[in-house]
Amino acid sequence: MKIRVGFGYDVHQLQPDLPFWLGGIEVPHTHGALGHSDADVLIHVICDALLGAANLRDIGFHFPDTDPQYKGIDSKKLLAETMRILRAKGYEVSNIDSTICLEKPKVNPHIPAMQRTLAEVMGVGEDDISIKATTTEKLGFVGRQEGVAAYATVLIYQVA
Repeated sequence: MKIRVGFGYDVHQLQPDLPFWLGGIEVPHTHGALGHSDADVLIHVICDALLGAANLRDIGFHFPDTDPQYKGIDSKKLLAETMRILRAKGYEVSNIDSTICLEKPKVNPHIPAMQRTLAEVMGVGEDDISIKATTTEKLGFVGRQEGVAAYATVLIYQVA
């Protein structure tokens, strides 16, 4: 069996009075992420990691921010299309390990809902999606609450 590992990293600026989409759910907060799509940083890193693991380039290649059809798009649609592309190449997801870096709001209470949502979109088990959250101890742009960052590592395998 052929297995492959992929890694994703993304950041988005935080702005007041925008909805804050994270892991496919809207998280209550005074600020939201700024981006061409709904700026769901967690979904974006998962897409990047999956595409990279299968040697299918990156999220910007498949869903460019210069294309008006992706303006304001729900990132769950991007994730569903990423899964279609991945499966068309003969791969399936083994597991995902991700970390969100954010000072506020606290993410931990929302993790089970994120796991449920992502698992449903991806057609995998909730137990296959690890989501962790951390602060940067008030250091850098995350610490100053100017932005949010996320990382993801994925393991995929080729279906026989």
